[in-house]
Amino acid sequence: MAGVKVRAQFLWAALIIAGLSGCGGGQDEVPLDSLTAEDIYKRGELALETSRKPDTAIRYFSEVERLYPYSEWAKRSLIMQAFSQHKAKNYEDARASAQRYLDLYPAEEDAAYAQYLLALSYYDQIDEVGRDQGLTFQALQGMRDVIEKYPDSEYARSAILKFDLAFDHLAAKEMEIGRYYLKKGQYTAAINRFRVVVQDFQTTTHTAEALHRLVEAYLALGLTDEAQTAGAILGYNYQSSPFYDDSHRLLTGRGLSMEAKGESWLRKVYRQVIQGKWL
Repeated sequence: MAGVKVRAQFLWAALIIAGLSGCGGGQDEVPLDSLTAEDIYKRGELALETSRKPDTAIRYFSEVERLYPYSEWAKRSLIMQAFSQHKAKNYEDARASAQRYLDLYPAEEDAAYAQYLLALSYYDQIDEVGRDQGLTFQALQGMRDVIEKYPDSEYARSAILKFDLAFDHLAAKEMEIGRYYLKKGQYTAAINRFRVVVQDFQTTTHTAEALHRLVEAYLALGLTDEAQTAGAILGYNYQSSPFYDDSHRLLTGRGLSMEAKGESWLRKVYRQVIQGKWL
């Protein structure tokens, strides 16, 4: 009797699984061109909500576009297609769909989101400093477009935050290369990288370290005026930074002070940033 009961339970479980499988594939048994645009769109939404992978949703949304190209549902499907492709990390496809939406529906409410999604597709690829910096520049431009074209949209604030972070990525890359040159004793090459950070990325989190590294590099070259001037800028703006303490020890240890001297490019930065003389 026990064996019969087990076999019966197994058969019942098999029937349930078969039934579920039939339900899962039932949607595909109906030709999509026999369904309305709304029905296909809703299938795409359901697939997006219930599936871990957005591939099925992407297919449904693209079919709405193909079968009903001039409908309201096609317009909705296009922005959802871009969203689904981005979710699937198909960034090039997401950009193409978002750009197509902007080309076709530039005045629609979702145009702001399409612009943001286009920028986001670049931004989400620059999560590591070592990645291609071309993506960072494109992310910056994309976020700037969102900020300038849609300043009152709900995406503008997020775009501003991400713009600042992408900007920081560029500075981080310059610092990474500068540190490498400094470690190798290639001081002029290192100075060129740190100079970019000080001149072009002053609002980032890397400026204090860049000034300290300039103190190190200039001292290594025996250029004390430049080293002291870098220290003066550091001391004026970043006294709470540990890099200030490090530079202070380096300079005072050699009998030097943190004051602006000479007429180097750093002296011009000192005049602009500290004295407010934009010459």
